Amino acid sequence: MDVLDTLKKQWQEREQQFPKLSYDDIYSMLLKKSSSVVKWIFIISVCELLFWILISFVVPDSSREFNEQMGLKTAFTIIGVINYIIFAFFLFIFYKNYRTIKVTATVKQLMESILKTRKTVNYFVYYNVISTALLFIAINIYYFLHKEELTKFLSKSYEGYGSIPQDKATMVFFGAQIIVGAVFIGLLILFYYVVYGFLLRRLKRNYRELKKIEV
Repeated sequence: MDVLDTLKKQWQEREQQFPKLSYDDIYSMLLKKSSSVVKWIFIISVCELLFWILISFVVPDSSREFNEQMGLKTAFTIIGVINYIIFAFFLFIFYKNYRTIKVTATVKQLMESILKTRKTVNYFVYYNVISTALLFIAINIYYFLHKEELTKFLSKSYEGYGSIPQDKATMVFFGAQIIVGAVFIGLLILFYYVVYGFLLRRLKRNYRELKKIEV
């Protein structure tokens, strides 16, 4: 017996030692993994909502006073309520997706659930990033249109603003707004890319594996 035949025989012997997974075994494994990912999507989104609620309670009094002086208190309250309602709607969809994916009975149903979940998460991410950017732009346009009230408040509250000309004071303010806004939105995108992106990539891998066993 030559070396090649010997290697073939050894490989066949080793192959028999490994457990052979059936169609149902593979499906059950992928179902469990996919269900776990969707559950984590729901848990993380709940934690995110709780985080934003907590942040709203620790906003400095100076910021609240600033918004009130600029006439934005009511607008921010309405925007906050609308945002929480939309956020709660996404949480409901995530939970519904989790409940649905747990009881899927076929490969086709599981693949459809994975696609639906990925689409919902993408909508959730797009909504949060785009709405944050649009809100930031709208607020600063409002500030720009009410520069007189803005400079009066800044001069009254911060000595540094009162010692420089109005044009320079507004330039400093809007420059700081742009930097802070860009950093905040950048961190938000990074968070979604790392956390939700990781989970969506796992779902995508599961989808590919399911496609291989689809009959």
